[in-house]
Amino acid sequence: MRQRHASRATRRAREFEAFVAGAAGRLLHAATLLTAEAPDDNPRARRLLTLSLAHTYACWDRLRGEDPYDRTRQYLATRFARGTWHQYGGLGRARPHPDSPLAPLTPQERLILVLRLYEGVAEEQTAALLGLSVERVRAICHRATSTLLHRPRGPAPAVPAAKAVPS
Repeated sequence: MRQRHASRATRRAREFEAFVAGAAGRLLHAATLLTAEAPDDNPRARRLLTLSLAHTYACWDRLRGEDPYDRTRQYLATRFARGTWHQYGGLGRARPHPDSPLAPLTPQERLILVLRLYEGVAEEQTAALLGLSVERVRAICHRATSTLLHRPRGPAPAVPAAKAVPS
């Protein structure tokens, strides 16, 4: 009996390690986009990913054919939403890194944009995950996209004056 449990635990650990090896990079990038941190300095994103992976590992045996990537992404999104909208966990309280492409967006806009455009989650699924109407998700996604596309730009670079050429 012990051998069977030990071999099941070993198989479970190997399966989970393989999943993490394949999915952790993309999930970390999604978490970094959500937290709007610099890619090389992202402690909040790493914490968010660690919590999500721990949750997935805890329910690994109960997945029963469910995609572990979807489960992890779902937990990542809900944990981020809870942390930012309810100030629970401190994942969204810090200011975004100024060089982050999503820094001008609110946490809710970042979440919806990352789910819709980076992860490719359908509007209906995003709405159900966040408890919003499909129209609200569509409006927030449109507003966030417009904000990013029509950002005010800084002053134009100075053009050096042309030297007068003697004739």
